[in-house]
Amino acid sequence: MDFISIIVAMLVVGSVGLFMGLFLGIAGIKFKVTIDEKEEAVLGVLPGYNCGGCGYAGCASLATAIAKNEAAPNACPVGGEPVSRLVGEIMGVEVEAGEKKVAFVQCAGTCTKTKEEYEYSGVEDCRMLNFVPNKGAKSCNYGCTGYGNCVKACMFDAIHVIDGIAVVDEDKCKACGKCIEACPRDLIEMIPYKAEYRVACKSNDKGPVTMKICEVGCIGCGLCKKACPADAITVEHFLAYIDQSKCISCGACKEVCPKKTIS
Repeated sequence: MDFISIIVAMLVVGSVGLFMGLFLGIAGIKFKVTIDEKEEAVLGVLPGYNCGGCGYAGCASLATAIAKNEAAPNACPVGGEPVSRLVGEIMGVEVEAGEKKVAFVQCAGTCTKTKEEYEYSGVEDCRMLNFVPNKGAKSCNYGCTGYGNCVKACMFDAIHVIDGIAVVDEDKCKACGKCIEACPRDLIEMIPYKAEYRVACKSNDKGPVTMKICEVGCIGCGLCKKACPADAITVEHFLAYIDQSKCISCGACKEVCPKKTIS
């Protein structure tokens, strides 16, 4: 290769490199994304679990919404009061401490308190039980199956299956709601952390049926409703429900419950 060919090759390569550099430089200026400093700061104090408990796709989406005043500073249930306070400082607003909530499994039908129709030895997945006889070995078709879909969904090790039913460790629960999504029987709800009395049942069977299959199932007798001085209890479809916003924690409902369903 002669000297002129080398020079030509160098010029071509140099020209291409110069063109690409100019192109990328102009593109960088034209398509530059302006980063909101508040958004970055908010994202920096969020927990980073990306659990979706706030209703957004992840922490980055929530940070964007908060920075645009489209979401409340206390929208992160996992971070709780400490994170809400930091976000409020970044946004320059006062944030009221939100009420801490925890997941509650509406079933107390342990292996010793509920009857079983047969011994199940198939796939240990709560959803799969819809395809087996009686929708599972337990006689109650409303209760916890005990195969732990909620346990697998929990990112905080706050749920464990104990004696055949899921039990929430309230001190670990972050109220992200993943367990609610995972439960095919809609047994889990969010309640105030301070709630002292809860109905640990979700059965809509008539009283005589429930009494035959579970020792602690609600029979819809209504004694708790009559005893409640705050009108906080309703009974529908043979099942009692406590409105925690009205409950005064007097304990009258628990005292009169013949099945000890109110815990």
